[in-house]
Parts: sequence; C-alpha cells; structure tokens
Amino acid sequence: MHILETIHGHQDLVGLTEAQRKVLCQEIREFLISHVSKTGGHVASNLGVVELTVAIETVFDTAKDRLVFDVGHQCYTHKILTGRSKDFVKLRQKNGLNGFLSYDESEHDVWEAGHSSTALSAASGFLEAKEIDNSIGEVITFIGDGSIQNGLAFEGLNYIGSQKPQKAIIILNDND
Repeated sequence: MHILETIHGHQDLVGLTEAQRKVLCQEIREFLISHVSKTGGHVASNLGVVELTVAIETVFDTAKDRLVFDVGHQCYTHKILTGRSKDFVKLRQKNGLNGFLSYDESEHDVWEAGHSSTALSAASGFLEAKEIDNSIGEVITFIGDGSIQNGLAFEGLNYIGSQKPQKAIIILNDND
C-alpha cells in the first residue's frame, strides 16, 4: 500500500516519519503528473511546492488553522492532503474538482483567490475575526515571490505589522 492512500487529513500526516514523508512527497509528484497530464491543470507550480505543503499540512490543522494561498493554482497538494485525491480524475472538469481553491469543496479552502497579492489582506481579516471569535487557530499565509512585490501585498503586510498582539505566519515561497 502506498502512503498516499492512507492520507485523508492532518492526523494522518502527524505520525509519519521523515523517511515516510519523503516517500509521500515522491508519491504526490507521481500522482500529480499522472492525473494532471490527463485532465489539464497547473503542473509545475504544484510540483514546486510539494514538500512545503506537506510540511504546512503536518504542522497545522487546516480544519481550524487558516491557510491562505496567495496563488491558488499551487493548491493541488493541499487538496490531496485534505482528502480530495479521489476527485482528481475530474480535475477542472464540469462537476469536478476545481483547479483553484473552492469554499464549496472543503472546509480547508478558506480563501478563493486564483492569483496574486490578496492573501496578506485576507490574513489580516482572519486575524481580526480571530480577535472576535477564538475558534480560528493560527493564520498562515503562503505567498510567492512574484506576489509579494505587489502594492496590495505590501498594504496587507503593513497592516498586519501594525496590529499588536496579532500573530500571522507568513511563508514566502521564493521558488528556490
């Protein structure tokens, strides 16, 4: 049995060893290439964030913690790790799995931006909501080097930085 077949959410990732996580990452890459080559979709952007997404999904429980992707087309590993691997046969097809994040698909998809520079502003909104309702866990923003340079991203970063004692976790993916 492949490790990937046993993963349906955060709890399944927590107990894996480092060696098992490496195998899982390779299985995810093979899965992505196999499925996306048949359905179409974003291959390279997802292959580049496999380890990063596995690490995020292992450390944080995205059913409670808010993971905000700035570039939604990098979310395929997130979808796989949150129980949607069986739906990849209909990726980007009518009545199938969305190519981006979708509120309708999963409680783990909390921000429906397809592209660029809105995640930090969204994170500031989640941080404000967390002040009112403590049911929100950590707020994690996953932003790329092409998005961070946008004025909207800088406005969100400036706002987050001005709010005390709010804590945001910002992961800059510099594609290296």
